[in-house]
Formats: sequence, structure tokens, C-alpha cells
Amino acid sequence: MNASLLRDHHIAANGITHHVIEHPGDASRTVLLLHGYSDLARTFTRVIVGLGERGWRVGAPEFRGQGDTDRAPQGSYYHFPDYVADVVAVCNALAIERSHVVAHSMGGSVATYLAGAFPSRVRSLALLEGVGPPAMPAEVVPDRMAGWIEGVQRVRSRGARRMASLDDVIARMKLANPSVEAETLREVAAMSVRATEDGAWVFRFDPLHQTISPGRFDAEAFEAFIARIVCPVLLIDGGEVAGFEELMQRAERYPNARKVTLAGAGHMMHWTRPAELVDAVDAFLRETTEG
Repeated sequence: MNASLLRDHHIAANGITHHVIEHPGDASRTVLLLHGYSDLARTFTRVIVGLGERGWRVGAPEFRGQGDTDRAPQGSYYHFPDYVADVVAVCNALAIERSHVVAHSMGGSVATYLAGAFPSRVRSLALLEGVGPPAMPAEVVPDRMAGWIEGVQRVRSRGARRMASLDDVIARMKLANPSVEAETLREVAAMSVRATEDGAWVFRFDPLHQTISPGRFDAEAFEAFIARIVCPVLLIDGGEVAGFEELMQRAERYPNARKVTLAGAGHMMHWTRPAELVDAVDAFLRETTEG
């Protein structure tokens, strides 16, 4: 992997400073890459470089409060409309009027909102296990509101979770990613944390992201965005969606969609099988561009 052409920089957009990783290329072949929850653009480095080496211009911003992008202003929180507004503002700052969009997990939800609200800005859409979470009934909202307020209070009083060593970081990440090999986790863990002045390690995301959100996921509204998508869609499954019948049914409602399965890759397919992921995405992008 040759990462020498990557540009790692910051841009001001929508009132905050965003960290963006870019690989140069033809502006008419631009790919916007959106990471998932508690992840960051750096863990997509092999995918960014892989697509860049095939001639694509890739821009990978980090969402507010994740990676090295500014956190939400004091006293505020994180909501999906903020993420969508940020993406639009980042694209404007980078002079990206229309692009292919590749998005993982939570980033797939943001990409769906973007493609539904601004169909003319999305040339194609590749979703890596990113068709949104399961629906939530309205009756859960009062408890979520209470849990959110209590959780925010705890986090603000406690601060970021501190870990004594990189091995502790890896052990914590292993809990959420039990099938990811140790060598891969070690590589990703080193990207995902920063050292404090006293030698501890903390994750590169605002700990408020670890609190429950105050509202519910409105599947009916989400599918209204899906219905407005006009571009070609690629749905890539790493094997984690199977068993979630609701999500499999929702995937069927994306228009102009085709599917690719990377069997055994798992949800974090950009960590475990980046080369195969690049092959699948590149083939789709070439087909949609040439078409």
C-alpha cells in the first residue's frame, strides 16, 4: 500500500473544523467516503488508497465528534440532520457538486438521507451494511429521553474513558469485534486512540457518542428518503445483516439496487477484507460511470 499521495487536512464547514483524508484524482471521478459510528476515516486507509490507485479522487471526511473533526459545541448534541448538513457543507468546501458515495454502517444512513434529500448530488450509492437500524416503536421515546439526559450527565462528569495501554484498547475493541483478527485490531486500535499528557489512552471520539440518543429511529420517514433515490445503488453485505429480516426487507426497497456479499468479512469489512471491498466498489463505480 502506497499512502504517500494521501492528503490529511482540515477544512472549515458548517461552523466547525472537519478532518478530511483525500486521495488525488480526476475531479469527474470523485468518491465521497463516509465512515460509521465510532469509526474514523483513517481505518479506511487501505480502501482510500486502493480506490485512489485505480484513478478515483477520494474524499473521506470524519463526522463531527469523531476522529479529529471538532466536537459538537458545548451544550449541544449529535443528530443525523447535523451529519447531513455537515456533509453538504464539506462537499461545497471541496467543490464537490456531484459524486459517487461509498458509506459504511451509520454513514450509510447519512448517505441515504443525503441521496433522498439531494438526489442530483449523488451519482451512485454504495452502502456497506448501511441500510439503517431496526425500527423503534413510539412508546420507547420517554425512556430514551430519560436515559439520554442521565447518560449525558454521567459522561460530562466522568469525561473520556481512559485506558492504561494499547493492549487495553485492543481488549475493549475486541468485545465489539470478536471475529476480527488480533493483528488487524492492533493496527486499527493504534489509529483509533490518542495519548493523554499523563500517558493514558482515550478514543478519538466524543464520549457523548456512547450515550443513548433521545429520539427513536423513524423507519417510515427513513424509507421516504429511500423512495426518492434515483441513482444506481450497490448493497454490500459482510454477513452481519443476515438474520435481521427487517433490514433485509428494507434493503429490497432501495431502487436500482444490486447486491454483493463478502462472505465472512463481517460488519467491519474495510478492516478485514479491504482488497475485496475495493474490487467490488471499483467494479460498480466503473459500470455506473461508463453507463
